Amino acid sequence: MKHKAPKTIAMLLLASTMLFTAACGNTNEEAGTGTEGSDSTEPITLTFFGADASPNWNKMQDAVGQKIIEETGVTINAEYDISSGGGDDKIALMAASGDYPDLIFPKGNLSKLVDAGAMIDLTDLIEEHAPNLKKLYEGQMDRLKYSLEDPAIYALPTNAGVGQIYFDAGGGFNLQHKVVKELGYPEIKTLDDFETALREYYAKHPTTEDGQPTIPLTLSADGWRIMITVTNPAFGATGAPDDGEYYINPETYEAMLHYKRPEEKEYFRWLNKMYNEGLLDKDSFIQKDDQYKAKIASGRVLGLIDQGWAYGDAENALKTAGKYDETYGHYPVSLDETFKRADFQDIGLDAYGIGITTSNEDPVRTIKFLDWLASDEAQVLLNWGIEGEHYVLEDGVRKIPEDVQERKSNDNANFTKETGISLYTVFSAHYGDGVKDPSGNYYTTNFPEEIVKNYHEAEKETLAGYGVETWKDLFPSEDEFPVKEWGAAYNMPVPSNTDYNVTFQKTQDIIQKRIPEAIVSTPDKFDQIYDTMLTEVDKAGAVEMEQQYTEWVKARVELWTGKDL
Repeated sequence: MKHKAPKTIAMLLLASTMLFTAACGNTNEEAGTGTEGSDSTEPITLTFFGADASPNWNKMQDAVGQKIIEETGVTINAEYDISSGGGDDKIALMAASGDYPDLIFPKGNLSKLVDAGAMIDLTDLIEEHAPNLKKLYEGQMDRLKYSLEDPAIYALPTNAGVGQIYFDAGGGFNLQHKVVKELGYPEIKTLDDFETALREYYAKHPTTEDGQPTIPLTLSADGWRIMITVTNPAFGATGAPDDGEYYINPETYEAMLHYKRPEEKEYFRWLNKMYNEGLLDKDSFIQKDDQYKAKIASGRVLGLIDQGWAYGDAENALKTAGKYDETYGHYPVSLDETFKRADFQDIGLDAYGIGITTSNEDPVRTIKFLDWLASDEAQVLLNWGIEGEHYVLEDGVRKIPEDVQERKSNDNANFTKETGISLYTVFSAHYGDGVKDPSGNYYTTNFPEEIVKNYHEAEKETLAGYGVETWKDLFPSEDEFPVKEWGAAYNMPVPSNTDYNVTFQKTQDIIQKRIPEAIVSTPDKFDQIYDTMLTEVDKAGAVEMEQQYTEWVKARVELWTGKDL
């Protein structure tokens, strides 16, 4: 078995930890093989590394953080990746050195840590010490297993909630409210529609009120951001769901680099046209992400192809300045009317998550902490804050006071730093939007009534102009697609003892060089550059790599569905 040795090492270390601490006098029968103080709230500090940035992290000095410490005794000493690398470099160093934090959110690098023997199998810990986690994952434990060959649980999904229902759209193709308002709320369903809106408004307003040049469309290709604003939109606009760098055939489960789809080539051809006609920012492939956000915050960027979580800080700056008409609405743009966007196709329970490493000296205390975070009490705290301070109960219904909501909506960064609301979900397995707690209230604050109530006036006006209540109403719903049997292919555990990662990086280097090159080329050179890219990735081993990935996709389908493939 590919991961037998690392798993064995992890279990031996866990066993030795438990034996040592049991010898120190733990007699807690409920905890079983727990460690001394596992059920206590005596102060303990757990180190943590997160592969995503967390710019609002306040070292638990916020209200929610202080309450967590009060209730559990646990302080989290957190380090986040502030680069654009998604934790790649830091985690590679950890795997090489064997120096790990107590807890880690490795994002797409879990396999590196598993193969290095860094991660503890959480299966028995959950069974013995985590009733809230067992309740949360009831009926879905198979989806937590690492692989068909190694069915250990190394991470608890925290990047998405269990039972998640999406009530709103938060990104995609985005246009300032003032643009669609002036144009009379035109239909925005295809690339032609999106382009026409930008072209017509830009022709009328080549500069802003303060004399700055208007930017019809800009992109951010800084590090991993190239995937979000440049390459991923190609499959989104051509009807494919998000499987990272791959397109998975839903009938055969065969994987191929999504760039090989002819329709995606046409999407990039459209970007090439936009660039050559002066509608796409000439700095798109050389600017840093902070420069990109600064342009958005200036109010002079008419359109974006991005996710709201990525440009939210810049949009909040516009709200703070009272420039609500320069914030963005979200539109279901496709290559043409023959494609249906699959933004909301259900992937089931599948997300990046948090795990306990072999450096952790008290895995039982730690799993109990993670279990407390999954309790009803903690779920309300993490999402709603402190009762009487951030929300009130009126006839048994949780409500957010208007002054609190105003700060949450319009001064979100400072609000989050002060309150900690929504800041701790990276540590917590949690229920998704749309799930109700035993009191009949939603666990999260993202539900239809609250969403509609908290749109600002410019949003409400635009939505009314299109005859809908939410941005999601403009998109195809999840009911129009089957649940994906393999979840999200970008979460696929990839063994590091193969040549896959080397080949994958080679293909990525080629793609991330050639795609921008094709976009900024003259139209007569576009086909040559794009076709050269496809030839180069195959020479670099893409075909063999795709075959490997196909086998891993099939293995996951077998693990999760019981199908014999």
